[in-house]
Amino acid sequence: MPLPTMTNRFNAKPPARLELRGVDVAYGETTVVSDVDVLLEDGTIGCLLGPSGCGKTTLLRAIAGFEPVTRGSILIRGHRISEPDWTLAPEHRHIGMVFQDFALFPHLSVAGNIGFGLRTFSAPRRQTRVDELLELVGLSEAADIYPHELSGGMQQRVALARAMAPRPDILLLDEPFSSMDAELREQLAREVRALLKREAITAILVTHDQFEAFAIADQIGVLDQGRMRQWGTGFELYHQPADRFIADFIGHGVLLPATVMNSGQLRTELGRVDAPLSATLEAGSEVEVLIRPHDILYDEDSPREATIIARAFRGAEFLYTLRLDSGTEVLCLVPSHHCHEVGERIGFQLQAEHLVVFTKGDAG
Repeated sequence: MPLPTMTNRFNAKPPARLELRGVDVAYGETTVVSDVDVLLEDGTIGCLLGPSGCGKTTLLRAIAGFEPVTRGSILIRGHRISEPDWTLAPEHRHIGMVFQDFALFPHLSVAGNIGFGLRTFSAPRRQTRVDELLELVGLSEAADIYPHELSGGMQQRVALARAMAPRPDILLLDEPFSSMDAELREQLAREVRALLKREAITAILVTHDQFEAFAIADQIGVLDQGRMRQWGTGFELYHQPADRFIADFIGHGVLLPATVMNSGQLRTELGRVDAPLSATLEAGSEVEVLIRPHDILYDEDSPREATIIARAFRGAEFLYTLRLDSGTEVLCLVPSHHCHEVGERIGFQLQAEHLVVFTKGDAG
């Protein structure tokens, strides 16, 4: 068991690095998080991303100290805060948390909410920190009003400022934008990222929204059925998915059957394409290649055509679902000033980069 005086060693303030080493979390006999490894460096914003029920909130609760681990360990600043049969109490972890419903105190003003966790500060020091955070989140003029008088976005900023006020080692955010529409979620995610970076706070966010994750996080971990499928940047997850699950979950795309022609070329029904291939794949091997919407280029003059079977307006672009003559469906992004109706045929060409190839034996 760690020494009772361990928490005093946090005063040395080494980098606020968060580590999870082979972590399992169980409810009774049911393991809901299994063998998860995470390394989040000081000042980095991480994200746990995945569908509902994948274990991301359970993992966040384990980091906060609300759930014990049944295997592995969790460390902050190199010190173990959770391991089997021993858990450092949440109030001793120096962790801040922003909840889905913000959990603001309705009877306290904005300033009162932000200063709530600073009761051990002297009055002048507390006022200085509250004023500093009010300015940081752009709410200096709202110091004396109450949460119900604020918009959802403003309430979110107050909740964030309250969690940041004691300068926690790690800040945890549990789907803090889930009640807002998609456009506002991304906007607030960018704002929160800027605030966290200005304060150099290490943070980890839970969300099911990949665009929210892309907007806020430096590193993203995709969870599925309690397991970490891939940990990396948004670019890596999109362009270098580790398996079929990641390829399907992140972004849009379809897997087309293909045949290996030689060491660097595939034959597909869209034509021949260059692709990174394993040296173990022999000519004639059957594989699948991931085709993203940006790989299908709209071209009015192309002899190759497909039929539009669905479209989605995205502002600057339409996302068209195209059906090839073979019946295969692909996705294509087209500038929205080219407006075509469902049922029309349009020309296209394959202009593929960052192709990802899966062999028949790949997991997913």
